[in-house]
Amino acid sequence: MARHIYQCPLRWSDMDAFGHVNNVVFLRYLEEARIDFMFRLAPGDGSPSFSGGSVVARHEIDYVRPLVHRHEPVTIESWVTKIGAASLTVAYQIKDADQVYVRASTVVVPFDLEAQRPRRITAEERAVLETYADDSADSGSGALAA
Repeated sequence: MARHIYQCPLRWSDMDAFGHVNNVVFLRYLEEARIDFMFRLAPGDGSPSFSGGSVVARHEIDYVRPLVHRHEPVTIESWVTKIGAASLTVAYQIKDADQVYVRASTVVVPFDLEAQRPRRITAEERAVLETYADDSADSGSGALAA
């Protein structure tokens, strides 16, 4: 199973009054990693896969420990825990080599921007997503696979 790795920079403005990254900012970090992940999956060469829109149907976040501002980026690992007919679940860990700060998951629904409605996952998209699939209990997402 492959995992997508994204190095996310921390910004001074990400901190809250308690001196650590604000809980809402983690949603932005997840978005950055998810967009990087999905755009890297896009095959190009005129393929319509992953080129349309998508909407977030659900987020689930477990805050494991505080993350304080620093100059080094934090690592975000992403992988797929579920592929349905018209949705997929992306799991994440925001971490360093020795500790996890956040475990999370997002249900993403492919969206036809022209028709303004959800669409099904194509066979080509499913094949690519399956290379990042891991729904095992030891994947680090625990009960977050939806």
